[in-house]
Amino acid sequence: MYAVSQKLENAHEDSIWAVAWRTNENDKTEHVVTGGIDDLVKCWKWSDDSLQHKWTLDGHQLGVVSADINSTGNLVASSSLDSHIRIWDIDVGKQVKSIDLGPVDSWTVTFSPDSRYIATGSHSGKVNLIGVESGVKEETLDTRSKFTMSIAYSPDGKYVACGAIDGIVNIFDMTTKKLLHTLEGHAMPIRSLTFSPDSQILLTASDDGHLKMYDVQHANLAGTLSGHGSWVVSVDFSPDNTHFVSASSDKSVKVWDAGSRQCIHTFYEHKDQVWGVRYNNNGSKIVSVGDDKAVIVYDVPV
Repeated sequence: MYAVSQKLENAHEDSIWAVAWRTNENDKTEHVVTGGIDDLVKCWKWSDDSLQHKWTLDGHQLGVVSADINSTGNLVASSSLDSHIRIWDIDVGKQVKSIDLGPVDSWTVTFSPDSRYIATGSHSGKVNLIGVESGVKEETLDTRSKFTMSIAYSPDGKYVACGAIDGIVNIFDMTTKKLLHTLEGHAMPIRSLTFSPDSQILLTASDDGHLKMYDVQHANLAGTLSGHGSWVVSVDFSPDNTHFVSASSDKSVKVWDAGSRQCIHTFYEHKDQVWGVRYNNNGSKIVSVGDDKAVIVYDVPV
């Protein structure tokens, strides 16, 4: 059954632009992390079928635009318009590192699958790879594109894909750090992209209202999906590779069948633009956040 499991109104004092969900490998605690334009990163514990506030992480200025949890579930990375990436210990609710990358040189943040690096896009188009231990920029990938708005690592660690404001998608081979493919299927900004769990498919979401599926190895377009009435701003694959979810500024969250490429359910629970959407570790829940300051958790069939 598709159903709303919980709706937290006014979870932040302003729009919520970032969300992540991950299970801590040590104690199996499920955490949801949200980032808002109120400069705050909030950590929630998912327990007894409800979100319970655990920490409010204070330190950013000028709004939090992106957040991610590492693969082991113990560290959070967040980025802000203040050009800082902050790394937090989710277990104790403390900041571990503050990394100043200089003006507008950090937008989306995502951990590498081995948790050793944080990849972040910049206004110049370059992708910076930050060492989690060192806290410094260790590598730079040159996209030759404009402002990089979205980044994703493939789960197998072999590729990094990034989407630009001009609709260009670049895929890098992380063994050689060389540009592998350039995809020009969209004409408008790519605000989100994600790999399938088997690293075979890249899913892209654009302000043109479409989602596109690409065969990663050959860079072939596998499908174009339509259904949203406005920008598609966030996408995530289910852990079992069979479904994916999208969020849009049309205020809806859609669940899609990866095989048939058809929308199989639409949630209309938000009152404003939906900026972020994520599955939990076993694919039984989805969380979404948006301009209405709400955090909504949905039950989905597995």
